[in-house]
Amino acid sequence: MKTVFASALVAVAALTGAANAMTVSPALESDVRQYAPEADISTLSTAEINVLASLVHGGDSEGEKRAAVRAFLN
Repeated sequence: MKTVFASALVAVAALTGAANAMTVSPALESDVRQYAPEADISTLSTAEINVLASLVHGGDSEGEKRAAVRAFLN
């Protein structure tokens, strides 16, 4: 999980300043809701959306994904 978190932080740093106009795809929104049903992801930047996608589609266990997604969104 440390690798995924480190990768997520690198992705955010690399994509800082990206356009905020990107919308979350319905598939990604559904995947994120599986791990954090109460999350408001409508105002996320492109960089944040990319980080969430990498967290959700990473190779960690379901519990680790849930913890990583919730920690990122809080």
